[in-house]
Amino acid sequence: MEILPNITIQHYLWLSTTLFALGVFGVLLRRNAILMFMCIELMLNAVNIALVAFSKVHGDTSGQVFVFFIMVVAAAEVAVGLAILMMLYRNLRTTDTDALNNLKG
Repeated sequence: MEILPNITIQHYLWLSTTLFALGVFGVLLRRNAILMFMCIELMLNAVNIALVAFSKVHGDTSGQVFVFFIMVVAAAEVAVGLAILMMLYRNLRTTDTDALNNLKG
């Protein structure tokens, strides 16, 4: 028995599209590197929702396996990105991406 029988793939795709658009706007409009990382993660999760929805509709688990690999890569990306961001904050005392111009040689 399904808990939410009226939910179709269109609902999942609208949710995915909305979350992805919010992530894109967040990356384009924000200057804080931590918020930019959060918006990138939001975009990755929006893609994950779409992949799981298509996987469920087609009855194939390959989309769900692909989501697992996306989550592993995203976790590694965040770990490396936050390490770089910590070094940036240690040297410049800011997480503002405009301050990265000071690092040019």
